[in-house]
Order: sequence, then structure tokens, then C-alpha cells
Amino acid sequence: MLKFVDQSSCLDIASWLACVWRCLVDFPAMVACRSELVQPIGDSPTGAPPGVIASAATGVVRFIETHGGDIDHIFGRVGIVPDTAGSPTVRLALKSYCQLFEVAAAVTKCDNFGLWFGNQFQPRDLGLWGYSAISAPTLGSALNNLVQLFRYHQESSCMSLARGSEGLMHLGYQIEAPDILERRQDAELSLGMFLNVFRDCLGQQWVPEEVHFEHPRPLDSHEHEKAFGAPVYFSLPRNALLFRPEVLSEPMPHSDVKLMTMMQTCLMRLADHEEKCTSIIDRVKAVIRANLSDGYPTLEQIAEKLRITPSAIQRELASEGLVYKELVEVMRRDLAIAYMKQRHLPLSEIALLLGYSELSAFSRAVHRWTGQSPRAYRVTASRV
Repeated sequence: MLKFVDQSSCLDIASWLACVWRCLVDFPAMVACRSELVQPIGDSPTGAPPGVIASAATGVVRFIETHGGDIDHIFGRVGIVPDTAGSPTVRLALKSYCQLFEVAAAVTKCDNFGLWFGNQFQPRDLGLWGYSAISAPTLGSALNNLVQLFRYHQESSCMSLARGSEGLMHLGYQIEAPDILERRQDAELSLGMFLNVFRDCLGQQWVPEEVHFEHPRPLDSHEHEKAFGAPVYFSLPRNALLFRPEVLSEPMPHSDVKLMTMMQTCLMRLADHEEKCTSIIDRVKAVIRANLSDGYPTLEQIAEKLRITPSAIQRELASEGLVYKELVEVMRRDLAIAYMKQRHLPLSEIALLLGYSELSAFSRAVHRWTGQSPRAYRVTASRV
């Protein structure tokens, strides 16, 4: 069987690239054995869940140990082999990857585990994707490389770089897989990783203008402003770093166009040959989630945002035996259960996040879903 080599074991970039290239030369064998290495416990071996290249977990074993966590226990709960974390050529199931950081935060009792993991994470540790950025000529081209190549690094997710109405640039990130509900740690570590691409170019003292997160405000949110050095806002439609456009023209200190081209080629070759398209239903679920806090999202509003007709959405839902109203109900229920487990969140805030104008309407919905009031459900959930 092909042996995968973690870039952390290589002495320098040249030997690390040689390790990666040996894997890519034997690409058919790598694809054949990859599912055996990363197949999470409980998933069907014939399924194809969205994945992420394991270099995104570089150093997590050491970071967990630093926080007093039990490696075998944490990795065992999410079905990942510890030795694969950090490999530049192994793809992990994205859901298992996100669960890894959620479980690590809970077990180590470090609620901001992802925040501080991302804060210390260096761009080169992202493997092929990271090197494609830091070897670019300018910061603008580095960020464009991250955005354009992101689909090869991580699936069922999106990145964007655009100017906002206030004149600031937005580097946005979001997981679109509808079944990955608990993803706060991933969002915080990801923006921390992106922050360090800026700092690789502009120096360690650089800070963004604002930081946005889609999840509700955590208990120790004062640490977020300390980590980013900027105002941090929560419960927004998307995770994003906001910054001034002038910095895009700044030169990257380790620019190497030949290396950048090699990284782009390697990453695209490593990716699956079959393009995975996000279904219309998954896209609808993602937009519903992003817009719930503005109130109940109508079918017409969702169709407009997706630039497809309401009838096209209805036909797609009908093919799966679903109707739009039921889909919104399921999204609200699943998010409500996830939010109610976060005991620091007031029930009134959860109601607003789910688009309920009154707490009483939210309470009735929870009783319909669980047979209990929100407060009673919280007590029951805390015992599990």
C-alpha cells in the first residue's frame, strides 16, 4: 500500500514536495486506498461524503495534548486515525473533521479551542493550498488563489472575495453541507488560518477592520477580539474577514511563481476527477439557514437569492417527497436542538436566530418537536 507522509516529518520544502510528488505519481493507487484510510466509523463504504484535505488538521494532535486532551478518546469518537491528521494527500470526511474540533473543545474544556488553534496555524501548514497562496506575487493574488482553488481543498463549502457596500473587502467562508450543524470551531479556526495569510504578508501586527461569524456569540467572546485584534460580530449571514482594499497590492515576501504553479497543478491532480455538484436542495437549505434570523424566509425570497424559479425548487423538493414549508420546519428544529445545548444562549436569542418574532411561538414549536418546553428540554439534554 502507498505510504502517506506528513509534511511535518520533512526537513524542508524541497523534501516535502518530493514526498507529495511521489504520492501524486502513484495517483491511482492513492485513490484506491484513500477511502480505507479516512472512512469514518458508521459511514457506508460506498458513500461519498464531502471531504477536506487532512493538512487542515496539521498540528492538532500536539495542540490537543497541550490542552490535556486524550488523543485516542477524541479521535476515536469521530472515527479519524490520528496519524492521518496533517497529511498533504489524505482526504478526511468534512463532517468528521468538524466534529473533531467540537469534541476536542468539549473534552479539553477549552470552549475557544478552534479559535486558538487557528490563531497559531501557519499558512504553509495547509499544504498544497497554503503554499499556492504564500508563493503568489501579491496578497491579492494569494487570496484569489485561496478562493479559486478552495474547491480542490474542501468540498461542499464556499469561499469568496468581494468588495462590500461599505467599501471594505470581504473574504468570506461558509460550509454549505446542510447536515453539518455544529461548525463553530471550524469557522473560528478557518478565519484564524486566513488571518495568518495576511500576516505572512503584512506582518504579525496587522489586524482586519471587522470579523464576522454566522454562529451565535460564545460564552468567552472577549477572547475573539483579542485573537483578531478587531471588532467581532456574531449571528451574521456568513463568516468573513473585512479589510481595506489597499493591502491587496502588497507583495508576498516568499513569492515564487514556479512554486505556485507547481502547487496549483499538484492540488488539482490530487482532487477527485469527478466534479461533485451541490444539489438544489442542499443549496436551498444553506440559504434558508443563512437567512432565518431575518424572519421566516419565503419560497420566493430563497428562489431570488439562488436565481432560480420557485417552481424549480418545488419540483426538486417534490422529487424527494418534500414540500418547502416542511423543509424550513426541519431546518429550524435541527438548529434549535443544537442551539439549546449551548446553555449560555438565552432562549429569546435562539428564537430570533430561528426567525420567530415571539418567544411564545418558539416555545410552541419546541413542544411540538420534543414534547417539552425549551427549559425542560435543556435540562433533559444536559443529562445525556
